[in-house]
Amino acid sequence: MIWFKKYALTLLALLAVLAPADARRKPKEEPRIKVSCVGNSITYGMRLDDRERESYPVRLQEMLGDRYEVGNFGKSGATLLRHGHRPYFEQEEFRQAMDFAGDIVVIHLGINDTDPRNWPHYQDEFVEDYLALVDSLRSVNPKARFLIARMTPIGSTHSRFISGTKTWHGQIQEAIETVAYAAGAELIDFYEPLYPYPWMFPDAVHPNAEGAGILAKTVYQGITGDYGGLQVSPMFSDHMVLPREKPFSIRGKADAGEAVQVTVDGAVYQAVADNRGRWSVEVASHPAGTGAELRIGTAKSSLVYRDVAFGDIWLCSGQSNMEFEVRQSSDAAPRPDAGLRLYDMKCNWRTDNVAWPASALDSVNHLQYFAPTRWMPASEAAIARFSAVGYAFGQTLRDSLQVPVGLICNAVGGSTAESWIDRETLETRYPAILRDWLHNDLIMEWARGRAEKNLSNRPEKADGYGLVPTRHPYEPCYNFEAGILPLDHYPITGILWYQGESNADRVEIHEDLFPLLVDSWRNYFGLSVIPSEAKESDHLPFYYVQLSSLNRPSWPIFRDSQRRLLGARPGLGMAVTSDLGDPADVHYRQKRPVGVRLALQALEKHYGHAVKADGPLAKEAARVGQDVYVDFYPQDALRSADGGPIIGFEVLDAADGRYHPVAADVTGGLVRLDCAALPEPKAVRYAWQPYTRANLVNATGLPASTFRLPVR
Repeated sequence: MIWFKKYALTLLALLAVLAPADARRKPKEEPRIKVSCVGNSITYGMRLDDRERESYPVRLQEMLGDRYEVGNFGKSGATLLRHGHRPYFEQEEFRQAMDFAGDIVVIHLGINDTDPRNWPHYQDEFVEDYLALVDSLRSVNPKARFLIARMTPIGSTHSRFISGTKTWHGQIQEAIETVAYAAGAELIDFYEPLYPYPWMFPDAVHPNAEGAGILAKTVYQGITGDYGGLQVSPMFSDHMVLPREKPFSIRGKADAGEAVQVTVDGAVYQAVADNRGRWSVEVASHPAGTGAELRIGTAKSSLVYRDVAFGDIWLCSGQSNMEFEVRQSSDAAPRPDAGLRLYDMKCNWRTDNVAWPASALDSVNHLQYFAPTRWMPASEAAIARFSAVGYAFGQTLRDSLQVPVGLICNAVGGSTAESWIDRETLETRYPAILRDWLHNDLIMEWARGRAEKNLSNRPEKADGYGLVPTRHPYEPCYNFEAGILPLDHYPITGILWYQGESNADRVEIHEDLFPLLVDSWRNYFGLSVIPSEAKESDHLPFYYVQLSSLNRPSWPIFRDSQRRLLGARPGLGMAVTSDLGDPADVHYRQKRPVGVRLALQALEKHYGHAVKADGPLAKEAARVGQDVYVDFYPQDALRSADGGPIIGFEVLDAADGRYHPVAADVTGGLVRLDCAALPEPKAVRYAWQPYTRANLVNATGLPASTFRLPVR
C-alpha cells in the first residue's frame, strides 16, 4: 500500500504542474457593485426610440463597465408623494428595487409631483415621504451610497407651465436639496446640464437619446468622481485680465476630492473639489499691473498662464453696431497698446440674408455659435478686427486711468434683446415670449424673417409633420446660453450695450424686456443684490447707446423710450448718438464718438472723475405767458452745436391737434419756445424725426436726447 500512496501523490503533483496557468491562478471573483436607478418615466426611458439601448441606466451600464450591475427601476407616471396619483411606494418597481438592494442608489423623482393633483395638496409631506423612501431602500442595504438628483427641466411649451408647473418645479427642487442634506446623501444635478438645451425635450418633459446620455454621464461622474481632471473656463489664457484692487474668485472643475493649488503672482491658495467636481478660491486684492503669472495645479496636471494683467474688464455686447469693426469705421485711431487686452468672440456664422448650410445647424443647436478665442494684447491686427465702439471706449479709459483694461466682445448682428436674457428670467417673468418664437408677434417681424431664412435648410421631422426645431441667435435666451454662459461668471467691471434696432418696432415690449436684461446680467455676474442705500457706483455699471438717426419711422419713439428707461434701474447710463447716424445706412461709420461717450459715462459714474457724461436730458416743460420753457438736467450751459439757431423743437397745439415747429433760444439756463402763435400748447417734443438735424448740445458738445413731454 505504501507504494500506491507514493504513486498517487506523485500523480497529483504532476497533474497540478500540467494544469493551465490561468486555472492555477484564477482569483476569487469580486461581487459586482449594484446600482439601483429609481425614478419615473425619464429613468424608464419613455419616448425614446429604443429604450433598451438608449435609456440612461443602459448608457450608464456601458460607461461603468462589467464591475457594476445597473438596474432600471423607473416607473412611468410615478410620484414621490405617497398621497400622489401614482405613488412609487405602491409600484412593482419599488419592490424590485428593494429586492435588488443596490450598493449605490440613484433617485430621480418629483417631476410628476408637479401635477395639480399632487403638489398643491400634499407638498408639506414631500420631504417626509422622500426620507421614508431613502430609509426603505437603506434598510435592505445599510451601507448603500445614495445619489439624489435635482430634477430634469420641464420646458416652457408644457401645457401647464404657466399655470403652476414652473413654480412648483422650483419648490420641489428646493425640497430635494433639503432631503439630500437630511439623508446624508450626495446631491447630483440633472437640471443644469440640460437646461440650455430645450430641443432635447420634444414633449417638454422627456429627454431624447442625447439628453439621456447626458443624464448617464452625470450619474457616472457622481459615482466615480471622474470629471475629466483639472479644468477652468476658456476665458483663462495668457494675457488675461483679472480684477485690480478687490478680491475675486477663481473657480473650475477637477476630479472629486482632488486637491487644487492656485498660485497668483506668488500668493498660494488651496481648494478641494467637491463631489460634483467643483472648486473655487477667493483671491486677495491685487494692485494694477501686468506681467504676473497664474498657476493652477493638481497632483496630476498643471495649467500656467503668463503675462496676466490686473485691471478693469468691460463686456461689450449687443448687435451689429457694437460688432462693427475698427477697420470698417471712418474715424478710428488705432494705437497698439500692451496694456489693453482683447477677448474677441466672433460668430461662426453671420446672420446675413442667406440660408446656413445644414452642417451649421447642429453646431448652433449645441450652442457652438461663437468661435473659440483667447486674450490678446491690442496689436494693430487685433485692433483692426475688434469692435470700433469697444476699442474707442477702452482706449479712452486707458488714457484716463493708466491701468490695464480688458475688453470682451460678443455682439451678434441683428440680435434681439430677448435673445440675451437668461431662460429662468424669461420663464418666470415673461414666459409668453418663449412660445413658438418664429411665429410670435412679441418678436419683431424682421428678426423672425431673417431667422427663417438662415434656418431654411433644416430638415422635416421623421413623421413628416413640420420642420425639426433648430435654434438661432435671435431666439429668446439663445445668446445668453451661447455667449454669456461661456464667460463662466467672469469678474467683469461693467457692461457696454449697443442694441435696439431689432426691437425698435416693439417699444412697449422692449420697455418690459430691458430691465429684465439688466437684472439677468447683474444676477449672473454676481452684482444684483445691492442695499437700497448703496451709491450709484456700487451697482454693476450698465451703459447703453441710444439709437442713432436713421430713416425708420419708429426710431424717435424708441429713442424717447430709451431715455425714460434710464430710470428703470440704478447704475444705468446712456450715450446719445442722434447727431451721428446715416439716413439710409444703419451701420454709420463714425464709431469713435460713441465709444468716447460711453467712456465718459464710466469715468463720471463709476470712477468718479470730474467729467460731464450726459448731454441735456429733458426734465419738465411749463407754460409761462405765451412761451413754454423746458428745463434740462444736468444743469449746464446750453447752446446749438453749430453756433446757429437751435432747431428741432415742436409744440402740440390742442386747438388743432398738431405739432408745430417753433423757434427756440436759451434764457436763464432754460430753453424758451416761442408759442405766441399757438393758443393751447399741450406737449413738447424734440428731435422727433427718424433722421434728425436737431442741434441742442451742452457746453462740451454732448447732444440732447430725443424726448416728448407734456406742458404743465
